[in-house]
Amino acid sequence: MSAEPALAVECARHIAAAFADYNAEFRSITRRAPQRFDARDWKGSQRDAIERIELYDRWVDRAIAELRLKLGDRARERELWREVRAHFATQIEGLPDTEFTKTYFSSITRRLHGTVGVAPEIEFVATDLDPLASVTSEVLTNVYLHRGSLPLLFEDLLGDLRFRSPWKDFDRSVGHVAAEVGAHLATLGERRILTRIDMIRPVFYQLTRAFLVGRMTGRGFTVPLVIALKNTDSGMHVDAVMLSEADVSIVFGFTRSYFHVDLDRVGEAVVFLKAMLPRKPVSELFTVLGRAKQGKTERYRELLRHMEQTTDQFVHAAGERGLVMVCFTLPSFDVVFKVIRDRFPYPKNVLREEVLAKYSYVFKHDRAGRLVDAQEFKRLRFPRQRFAPELLEELQTETANTVHFEGEDVILDHLYIERRMTPLNLYLRSASAEAAELAVLDYGQAIRDLAYTNIFAGDLLLKNFGVTRHGRVIFYDYDELCQVTDCRFRDLPQATNPEDEMRGESWFYVADNDVFPETFINFLAFDDAQRAAFLRVHGEILTAEFWRGVQKRHIEGELMEVLPYHLHRVRVASSV
Repeated sequence: MSAEPALAVECARHIAAAFADYNAEFRSITRRAPQRFDARDWKGSQRDAIERIELYDRWVDRAIAELRLKLGDRARERELWREVRAHFATQIEGLPDTEFTKTYFSSITRRLHGTVGVAPEIEFVATDLDPLASVTSEVLTNVYLHRGSLPLLFEDLLGDLRFRSPWKDFDRSVGHVAAEVGAHLATLGERRILTRIDMIRPVFYQLTRAFLVGRMTGRGFTVPLVIALKNTDSGMHVDAVMLSEADVSIVFGFTRSYFHVDLDRVGEAVVFLKAMLPRKPVSELFTVLGRAKQGKTERYRELLRHMEQTTDQFVHAAGERGLVMVCFTLPSFDVVFKVIRDRFPYPKNVLREEVLAKYSYVFKHDRAGRLVDAQEFKRLRFPRQRFAPELLEELQTETANTVHFEGEDVILDHLYIERRMTPLNLYLRSASAEAAELAVLDYGQAIRDLAYTNIFAGDLLLKNFGVTRHGRVIFYDYDELCQVTDCRFRDLPQATNPEDEMRGESWFYVADNDVFPETFINFLAFDDAQRAAFLRVHGEILTAEFWRGVQKRHIEGELMEVLPYHLHRVRVASSV
């Protein structure tokens, strides 16, 4: 073999070995989850979540440094990398989850070469590629046949679990699941003809909960089955049973922390989940299973494939124009694109670096079902003709440091892509009175849930929150976001004379981190009925006492949980 092919083969082998080492460490962290659950080591679970998220970039950067050292002046020689790509594709044939292995390769070449748009000769981004087409095997499952008794069926199912923790009351947990399933099947009119249950063998872990994930099959129907387990000082028990597509979709949603589940082939689990959740994009399923980079790759493929099949233009996203971001969307595609402006007008006083840091913080934080997962992309290329003129003009004038033009293409050096939602202020204008009240109450719950995870949204204006198709209220504007423990929550001082009350500005000293919860209601554009509902259920979040109480619990090290079930109900955060 000549020197040239030998070098390409060596580089391909090096990258394949680096990915194998990365994947082994990823799975090693993931395998800690059962022990964390058994030991109720929730702080450890949080540390594992962050460590695993940071792992990918660390391994990619290490591989790039090693390749630069190996190749020297030839590190960016494209002809050499064409050969490396070809050899790499051959070497990984037959490996599990080859598409993720290819994503790792592409991450290396994109960073090494500073790729703009797509460079198909040195990366893997085929838009006609179905990431699940190569999945020919099925995820490992345990199968339980229904022989006429739901309690006996779920006694077998729960009895197969192997935890060191004892059950708090095994029979009661069995009865709970049997009752929930029986009631649900009765509503379908199919109670007597349930035939089997297939449960994915590995348990899914998410911070303080373990989840059993599967499906129930009967004559003419298939129903999701997700069982949440809680481990307490007095033992383990079933905490919730989810049986509808909507409820399970929220558990696997884009506003939750990623699952820790040890899978030999992630693609098999994605196929299984996609059958239960047909409306959920494949990209989000990869992401929520912890393969965030593969999720990004699939989202980008989904976008490019969609653009090949449509002709509509990028336009401004619905809602008020942001002071920090230019937000736009493709009407026929369910995401929003966000580009940071070059300058932020008054009253914004944050720096670009601070905005980037806050999005990075949210990426690693427990999003508690209330923060959208914003995926960061760099150096994307789109045809100029796909942009509406007014949007193109704003990008040219407001984001020139990030957006530039090459011929007939628009180059976006940096942007975030996140799921599109209806801005809450617009939703309240068009929703029925009943739906609007539910959204108002869930908005209040969102503020609580964020507080329980040490997040203060900062800017509570309704335009900064969105409503999902499930009616959940989500926060998506992070430039004013901060930690609850970094704020000083104050009662509003009482004026001592009429002159103080008449002043246009504060007559008392206000520090940068001072927050006056009593004033929140002044900025919320509720109608009278909505305001009354909000005050009835969530009035306490307008008091400094509430915030100081939550702050104290955080400072004392208490971990407060926010669960992905029990919608539209006020929950006082419980410690775990």
